[in-house]
Amino acid sequence: MRGMIEMNDSEFLELINKQVKDEVLKEGEVVKGKIIKITPKEVFVDIGGKAEGILKIEELKVNEYKVGDEITVYIEKVDSKEGIKLSKQKADFVLNWEKIKNAYENNETIYAKVLRVVKGGLMVDVFGVEAFLPGSQIDRKKIKNFNIFVGKILPVKIIKLYPQKKNLIVSRLEVLEEEEELAKQRLNEIKVGDILEGTISNIAEFGLFINLGGIEGLVHISEISWHRVNKIENLYKVGDKVKVQVIDVDKESRKITLSIKRLQPHPWQIVAQKYPIGSKVKGKVKKILDFGFFVELEPGIEGLVHISEMRWGKPPSHPSEMVSVGQEVELVVLNVDVERERISLGMKQTQPDPWAVIEEKYPIGSIVKGKVIDFILNGAFVEIEPEIYGYIHVSNMSWTKKIKSPSEFLRKGQKIKALVKEIDKKQRIIELSLKDLTPNPWPQISETLKPDTILKAPISKIIDKGIIVDVYDGIEGFVPIGYLQRKGNPKEVYNVGEELNLAVLKVEPERKRILLSERHYYRIIEKQKQEELKKKLKETKEPARVNLGDILNKELSKLKELTELEEE
Repeated sequence: MRGMIEMNDSEFLELINKQVKDEVLKEGEVVKGKIIKITPKEVFVDIGGKAEGILKIEELKVNEYKVGDEITVYIEKVDSKEGIKLSKQKADFVLNWEKIKNAYENNETIYAKVLRVVKGGLMVDVFGVEAFLPGSQIDRKKIKNFNIFVGKILPVKIIKLYPQKKNLIVSRLEVLEEEEELAKQRLNEIKVGDILEGTISNIAEFGLFINLGGIEGLVHISEISWHRVNKIENLYKVGDKVKVQVIDVDKESRKITLSIKRLQPHPWQIVAQKYPIGSKVKGKVKKILDFGFFVELEPGIEGLVHISEMRWGKPPSHPSEMVSVGQEVELVVLNVDVERERISLGMKQTQPDPWAVIEEKYPIGSIVKGKVIDFILNGAFVEIEPEIYGYIHVSNMSWTKKIKSPSEFLRKGQKIKALVKEIDKKQRIIELSLKDLTPNPWPQISETLKPDTILKAPISKIIDKGIIVDVYDGIEGFVPIGYLQRKGNPKEVYNVGEELNLAVLKVEPERKRILLSERHYYRIIEKQKQEELKKKLKETKEPARVNLGDILNKELSKLKELTELEEE
């Protein structure tokens, strides 16, 4: 044809490529294209009517694109022999350049997702661009297993930026060091009682972690609400902003303890105002236990009446003796514990305390009437009136008898008179005495039974150390084994009930006994005989014996009359 320039095939292809390169495609440009083919190693992209580019498959995330999808790519190289080389990552770099540049220049903390482990560190995604996180920049301590970070979002800073190579290096270590320094400063600023606003950074079973700006604090589950919290997730979620009060700062461990509930009035503060201490209230018995009973004052508000607060004096054996479930009772508020949400109530306080005027009603030295209600090992309890009790020790039951058990001298249900010796208002008990109803007979006994007085007394008991005799009506006499007349074992040569001739050695009021001697009796008799012989008396007379029964009978019989009341 006329006018046409002849050229071979290679010259023609080079001309076409040059035209495409000069007129359509430029290296370093970011263009949009359509994926037309995906192979195991490469992705073919149509980036213009006359051009196809090749993209390495590893630049795309798994299943991120499919044939027909539009994709933005960076033209790395246009080569007539190798074709057009494309890059998705560099396209992302160019498109996000301003964000990356600002973050780098302003030393901003940004968030990167860990994609995979590579030699020497991790590849992370920053603004859609892959960046390298060296192993030495991951943490303050050496990391042995990088795989634990894959898939996690980490705070990082861009520490190196290469615009020509379209890549960057980031550091998590710089963020950690910056946070530590900021935490130190923040910790010094925060004080107990401060009211702060923070963001929930994490939720655990035991509480909420709150980011206070550079440092975290903990709101324990018990400090979230005045009411019981079963599941924190029902109330809060990560990212929620909350106001908290600082209740403790431990600078050594860098722990801050926070509270949400303390910014709200305690609901029991209203209860304390409604039921002041000392006020009288009414309620229904809800539950009876061994140690007391619970009373409902209003829906949701219950108080406890301890068994010791049910009546003045000795408490009942069981609360059910005095109250029943559903019964309405009148009570007095004893205490309101706002923190523990408890009300202590008293039942006996609705009645006057009989012990308030006990000294005026039962002065020391006065005689009272009462009924024996119980025994213990060394004494007896006497009910003087309801809720007023007395106690008689065995040593205060008789002047002359040695009483080991109160049941030897008294019986339950017996009505008696007794003298008031002491009043113990703290223990709420009156010390009583039976023996003090009559004068102490021992001075008279000591006066009557002077040493060398002789008498007769029956054996009441034989022991290893000697013989006990009944001098008169329970007054004991003791004859030590060395003062017995007969030789041998006393249990073999003497018999209980046998009457002995004895002489008084001494009277022992504190031991409630008279020390006697059988041998001394016979020495006295022998001496009397010798004196009679000296006087050459014709008739021998027996020595005069003191009739102790006649002497003491009148005084000691009074004790019997006063220890037991006559039946009305």
